Amino acid sequence: MHWLDPSPFLRGTAWLDGGRPVRADPDDLERLPWDIAERAALPIGVRIEFTAAPGTRAVELRYRAAVPAPDDPLRALRHCFALWRGTRLVGEVCAPPAPEAVVRLPLPSDGGAPSDGGVFTLHLPEDQAPVPLALRAVGGALSPAPARPRWLVHGDSITEGWWSTRPAHSWPATAGRLLGLDTVNLGYAGGARGELPLAEHLSRLQGDLITLAFGTNCWSRVPATADWLYATVRAFVGLVRQGHPDAPLLIVSPVLRPEAEHTRNALGATLTELRRAMERAGRDLATEGDTHLLVLSGRPLLGPEHLADGLHPNDAGHARMAAAVAEALRDALKPPRARSGP
Repeated sequence: MHWLDPSPFLRGTAWLDGGRPVRADPDDLERLPWDIAERAALPIGVRIEFTAAPGTRAVELRYRAAVPAPDDPLRALRHCFALWRGTRLVGEVCAPPAPEAVVRLPLPSDGGAPSDGGVFTLHLPEDQAPVPLALRAVGGALSPAPARPRWLVHGDSITEGWWSTRPAHSWPATAGRLLGLDTVNLGYAGGARGELPLAEHLSRLQGDLITLAFGTNCWSRVPATADWLYATVRAFVGLVRQGHPDAPLLIVSPVLRPEAEHTRNALGATLTELRRAMERAGRDLATEGDTHLLVLSGRPLLGPEHLADGLHPNDAGHARMAAAVAEALRDALKPPRARSGP
């Protein structure tokens, strides 16, 4: 059983900084607010995808993770590695964060018979920022999974997956599975306030389709007016389009936030007004000639019962968002039909 370099198996990666997956351009951090630079250091959405040869009994991963201090509130979080096959969870193993450790995940078998192999996705725990060091097959062989179209998803803590019970349950991860995409999660808790340097980061990343899902932090964390958000969305999309002129681009406006819907922020704007401004910016850009731009209103997607804390979706809410986004993108991913007749 030979240890393999994990790099060819990594998915959901934006940039590597000394071999460590990061979610903002490490050569351009000085232009970012400190909170976004801090969140970008976490490997949100990074996973390992491999093809197992028939007869492979398990996969082992050697990893390094930060060890929380005794008084760290994150110490109580379970540190679990989840193995998926397509849209189905087939195994999960929890192991403590350690300076270096090995976790083994058995591959599914039928009645004790050897595994028939196939393509698998190993979702890493996101707390304590684990770094894959090596992986290997037990009783068989592994190869990198086939490449999938890359989906760049920019947003805030909801996109980052807050209050989903596992990384694989966040709406970007779930929608990516439904559509067969390589999801690159560029969600930043507390951020996604229309920071234009992030639009330039997105423009430089390789990607086949893009989703922008932000706006709720423009209500209170850094208050904005509806006019400001309208102009900012247009500028943000314009910068992204410099690198991706023809990629399908979906704008998702803020989901339900009961306290903010009709309450005015420090500059006099309600979340309802901000949402409408964001949607209007997208529709105007499409009318003006951006034929690959789509707009999905976030307001109808969730009800109060889908919110874990009045702001972030629970697992059911993440699943509803994933289904709606997947439906919005599905037609954009279809190849154009051949013309019939003369």
